[in-house]
Amino acid sequence: MSADVDLATLEQQVQAWIDDDPDATTAQELRDLLGRARTQPEGWEPGQETHDLRVLSVLSDTGAAREELADRFAGTLQFGTAGLRGRLGGGPNRMNRAVVIRAASGLADFLLGETEGAGGPPVVVVGYDARHRSVDFAHDTAAVLTAVGCDVRLLPGPLPTPVLAFAVRHLGADAGVMVTASHNPPQDNGYKVYLGGRVVHGAGQGAQIVPPYDGGIAAAIARVPSVASVPRAASGWTVLGPEVAEAYVASVLGSAPPGRPAADLSIVLTPMHGVGGAIALRVLQAAGFGRVQLVPQQAAPDPDFPTVDFPNPEEPGAIDLSLVLAATVDADLVLALDPDADRCAVALRDPRAALPTAPGTAAADGWRMLHGDETGSLLGAAVAARVAGGEAGGTAWPTGDDPGDAAADGPALASSIVSSRLLGRIAAAHGLRHVQTLTGFKWIARVPGLAFGYEEALGLCVDPAHVRDKDGISAALAVARLAADLAAQGRTLVDALDDLARAHGLHLTDQVSARFTDLDAIGTTMDRVRDQPPTFLGGSPVVETVDLAAGTDDDRGGLPPTAGLRLVAEDGTRVVVRPSGTEPKVKCYLEVVQAVAPDASYEDVSAARERARERLDALADEVRAALGLSA
Repeated sequence: MSADVDLATLEQQVQAWIDDDPDATTAQELRDLLGRARTQPEGWEPGQETHDLRVLSVLSDTGAAREELADRFAGTLQFGTAGLRGRLGGGPNRMNRAVVIRAASGLADFLLGETEGAGGPPVVVVGYDARHRSVDFAHDTAAVLTAVGCDVRLLPGPLPTPVLAFAVRHLGADAGVMVTASHNPPQDNGYKVYLGGRVVHGAGQGAQIVPPYDGGIAAAIARVPSVASVPRAASGWTVLGPEVAEAYVASVLGSAPPGRPAADLSIVLTPMHGVGGAIALRVLQAAGFGRVQLVPQQAAPDPDFPTVDFPNPEEPGAIDLSLVLAATVDADLVLALDPDADRCAVALRDPRAALPTAPGTAAADGWRMLHGDETGSLLGAAVAARVAGGEAGGTAWPTGDDPGDAAADGPALASSIVSSRLLGRIAAAHGLRHVQTLTGFKWIARVPGLAFGYEEALGLCVDPAHVRDKDGISAALAVARLAADLAAQGRTLVDALDDLARAHGLHLTDQVSARFTDLDAIGTTMDRVRDQPPTFLGGSPVVETVDLAAGTDDDRGGLPPTAGLRLVAEDGTRVVVRPSGTEPKVKCYLEVVQAVAPDASYEDVSAARERARERLDALADEVRAALGLSA
């Protein structure tokens, strides 16, 4: 097919979208791209060779415009278990008002079908963060849902995702919509959907969607003939006051165990230019932490995230400003939220991490960020001790208003298949169940009797009775409470990690990943490791190879099929290889287990950590070589 025919076809698609676009900004953006795509240098004929720099410049711009349009119209942004997420811009393969209006119409159709005859219209609560276009997408959603008779409650301003998740259960809503792209780059936005009320019952009430709900909503979206055909109300929804956020704050404060000392702990807090700063600060101060300092450059919401390359606390450099402030003010703890405040990173001073070769820096004092598995294990152990001991507090397992909340065989700790196995050993030591789930809190939140859940990517759920999702704010308070409790005993979080190593062996984890521009290479890489898996890991023979695509049915809990491979060696070394669900990456999750004596000294544990680190680094190099991945 010739380039001219391709362009002609593309022009028809673009013009049809422009004609149906309710947004003058994105419509003009597409017109401009289309104009550039049509441009040809004066006097130049297609196929003619040229070395004229002016002509080459015009041709380059024309080619770039055509490629951009082709990508924008390569398909439709797909609605799935993560809702919608993508780059902002005009066209069906971008996040924009047209795509959101279609999505809201499909969601409305789905909800009307699910609640038909149930007595009253669907109740939907809508929230949004401070990203570019978030408020517009939220208002469009409210307008579409209201027009077909839904009872819509709009949160009063940009608020964290956990507030929306809380509101779904607190208000008994049938659904919730959160407009956010979490920790994605500034040019992205997204659309999360939660179901509850009369639509989902049991342990999944108020959690993000899973199959078959996502498929039902996607099918309804596909039936929308045009944006112009979708009715939108000019008013009629309820804009909530501060009462929901007030109730959320109260629930977070109630989730921490009573009577714990706040101590004189000094905390540095960053919301990473997101919407969690004000509420997190309020929660910590109300809990008795009077020495909390916000990182001033990152305190106010800013959709451009000007001080970070990537607004994810896990990314290199993202918490550098926090560490500088912490070192300057001699803080005890750094708590870093991602922009929508559903994740929490923790940094602290670890004498073992001190770098005397970097004088005057935070690294010289040993400041380092805890791995998500470390934070998850610390909080999991604290929750397990309270639950097993029958201690009261908001972190006790749910026994409340829904029969599906409680499992007949007791409370559970849960983590994803790529998270450390340490939580399972902690649960067993306290006589509790441990449930392993697929990746994503949409699965963790659905574990019956959930008392605590986490995944290694900084997602932590310490109050599942109120928020069936990861929640960075309640996790931040839980970490601060634990650190304060330890400080009152003259101990630190590092000491608590050493105790876990003595009790259960030292579990050290890391990740190797590779980004692909050719998406077909992801499948090729996965096929290669599946067909020819390594026979040794870190020098130890592989004794278990599980193709997760076939599902599992073992003592770690049965799992439905998912793309990935799990390898376990004789010495306990484990590698899980899987394609990312949200990025063009293959990710490899590594774990080594180093034996530690129950009475090991600080020096003994330090030596064990060094040995484990050496093993883990060697394993990472081995995995890269085996999979043909670059560093």
